[in-house]
Amino acid sequence: MPPDELGHRLTEVFDLVGPLYRRVQRKVEQGEAVEGLSVGVRAVLDLLHKNGPLTVPQMGRAQAISRQFVQRMVNDAAGHGWVESVPNPAHQRSSLIRLTEPGRAVIASVLAREHLLLRQVGGGLTDADVRACVQVLGRMLDLFDHVDVN
Repeated sequence: MPPDELGHRLTEVFDLVGPLYRRVQRKVEQGEAVEGLSVGVRAVLDLLHKNGPLTVPQMGRAQAISRQFVQRMVNDAAGHGWVESVPNPAHQRSSLIRLTEPGRAVIASVLAREHLLLRQVGGGLTDADVRACVQVLGRMLDLFDHVDVN
């Protein structure tokens, strides 16, 4: 696809991703009453679930958000007993954050609820459709990781 046409078509993707993100955020917040977690805490728990123990700076880089915000989310999760700080053999001053058993249970519950919801998407989507979507969004993320848009 020519670059100008690609740029216009990818704008269509941005036009969908923003509202989708906000709607998903609202659904997670509605579930907050069930599990008691915010979207930010959910993101931290999910990162730890998928990757194992991480430092706060690693989580910030992975989510492209500030270390300070991640630290607040980690503190909130720790206050609920969902994460704990453990020594980091690679870096004395930057502890690893890991899920506790209650943390594993709460993120498993959230993911199960989300899975049930996402099963309802329908529309005859194929594995190839989903792979293409993931590839496009991954390429777009890569672009904004490496390009200065000033």
